[in-house]
This record gives sequence, C-alpha cells and structure tokens, in this order.
Amino acid sequence: MGSSAKKKKEKQKDFTRAKLKVGKAKGKPENFTDTSFKSKGIVLNQQSLTLSAPTSNTQFTHHISLLSSKSDSQRRDSLAHLTTSISSRPVNSPLPQPVSVILPTLLPLILDANTGVRTQLLKLFRSLPQSDIRDHVPQLLPYIRAGMTHLAADIRVSAVEVLSWLLEVAGTEVVSSAGGWIKTLNCFLSVLGWHTEESAKWSASRASFGKAGAKGQPMMKVLTVLAEFLNAGIGAPANEAQDVDMLGSGGVAGWEFPLCQTAVHMVPDTAAPYAYLNLFGQPRDEEGEMYETWEDRYRVFSNRFLPAIQRGLENARQEGGEMGRASSGASKVLKEAVAYGQGIAV
Repeated sequence: MGSSAKKKKEKQKDFTRAKLKVGKAKGKPENFTDTSFKSKGIVLNQQSLTLSAPTSNTQFTHHISLLSSKSDSQRRDSLAHLTTSISSRPVNSPLPQPVSVILPTLLPLILDANTGVRTQLLKLFRSLPQSDIRDHVPQLLPYIRAGMTHLAADIRVSAVEVLSWLLEVAGTEVVSSAGGWIKTLNCFLSVLGWHTEESAKWSASRASFGKAGAKGQPMMKVLTVLAEFLNAGIGAPANEAQDVDMLGSGGVAGWEFPLCQTAVHMVPDTAAPYAYLNLFGQPRDEEGEMYETWEDRYRVFSNRFLPAIQRGLENARQEGGEMGRASSGASKVLKEAVAYGQGIAV
C-alpha cells in the first residue's frame, strides 16, 4: 500500500501548482561566481600583449618554415603567400630572403604528391628573379631528373613543366652544367619510352602517363619540352652570321690587330667560370661531365642519342594528329642540328 500511494503522489506532482513565496529571492547555486566587480587591468604571467604586428620579412620566413608541414593545404597556402610577397614587392627591391636560402626548402616540393602544391610551386618559381636562378641550375637539375623518372605519372609531367621554365630562364646553363646534357637526355628517353639499343633489351617500349582521358596531352607536352631542350643544346647558333660580320678579317668591327676576339679575353661574367675544370670536385664520368661548347654536345648526342630520337620522332609523326604536330618542333631542331654539324668530325 505504501508504494502505491507514493506512485500516485508522484503522478499528481506534475499537475500541482507551485506556491511562490512573495518577497524572497531565489537561492544561488553552489558554483556561483560573482562577476559584479570591475578591474582596471588584466595581468597575464606567460603572455605578452603587444600592439606591433610582425614584419613582412618575419612572415616570409615563417611561411618558408611551413613548407615542410604535413598538411597539403598548409604547404599550398604558404607557397601562395610567398608568391604574393615576391610579386608585390617594389621594383628592383631585394627579396625578403635570398634565393640561396629559399631554394633548399622549395626543391623537395617538386616531388610532392599533391597536384595543387606542385602547381603553386611552379608559380613561385616563375616569380623569382631570373638572374638569381642561373647560378643555382646545378641544384635544380637533380630534383627535376628525379621527378621525370618518378613512378607517378602526374609528378613526371610536373617535373617536365619545371624543366620547361628552367630552359626559358637559363637554357644555356642547363645544357652546359655538370650532367645537364647526357643525364637529362636519358631522362627524356625514359619518359618517352624511346630507348637505345642497349636499354631496349630490358626496358618497356612505351611510357605510361596515367589516366586514359588525357588523350596524349602529357606526351605532347614532353615532346614540346624536348624540342626546347634540343634547341638550347644543339640548335643552330642564331648569332653566327652576326659574329662573322663583327669580326671580319681585320678584328672587331673593322679594328686592326691585335683587337681580335676580345670577348674571349675579357673578365668572365659567370659565377664559376672555371667550374668545368673540376679542380676540387669528385672525378666525373662521361654522363656527369660538362659540355659547354656546341661541338662537344653535338658529338656526344650524335654518338649516343641521335638514332633513338630519330626513330621515336618518326613513330610520333606516323601517329599523326596532335602527336605528329608536337613532334614536328623537335624534328625541325634535329634536322637543323644535323645539317649544321656535317662539318664536325664525329
């Protein structure tokens, strides 16, 4: 009986009206905090509240450090900030950080797995001063060649695009640097699937560029950059006739002896004019050698790469369409180089 009456009383509790006590305030809870006081200042022991914002150089350095972040969006946003900072600086003003400090952090991003990061990286490369890039070509080429032989197809295409930019900025330095001629040509043959007689025995016959929906666009891009590379290395010298007119038989622009070929005896305008001597470096093989003259590059090219590239260009021409048109540029450069090099002993 007791439990039944208790349950009945609990049910009726919901329908009873609470009787309010007039004039008596509601009690405060146990965890009540009095906030009625006012303070003139707040003292923080471990924080410093300052009104001065970080300088642009400090922000630039901070975003360089964020390029090694594990977040793809963070790396992409940091590259975008660096690109904006470099592009919006006043004309003829120095960079917030020298290129020699920026490049070691940027170069590993050529092999980044995120497409947005690599695209933004190329935009940053294009915003850098061209005169500062020419002295750092030997640092760029190993990462570009590693990207051209990467397992991922999109990374290979991105590396080819970076090489196209580098040829536009410093084409002569690319083909004349240590390993820049033979090693890069080997990478092109690997990307395109054009192999020499030795490598054809164990290598695949055709390169793969990933998605089938690309419709040969990556291959056409590689052929275009190959034409640019061959033009920079063994293209017919455009200033040959001008040099002959300037020199003549009596010296420079009609001057008499001994003012003949004075440019050869002037102070070099390059950062390392005697790097080809390799006085303090490791011994180089044929692939790692520097080929600074047109004759040296053409001699090595005709002995090792000419037949394979001719076969590859002929096969691309026979395919027709966009592929055939893309191969025409490289074929034109190759024909001009062969015609110009007929008088060179191979």
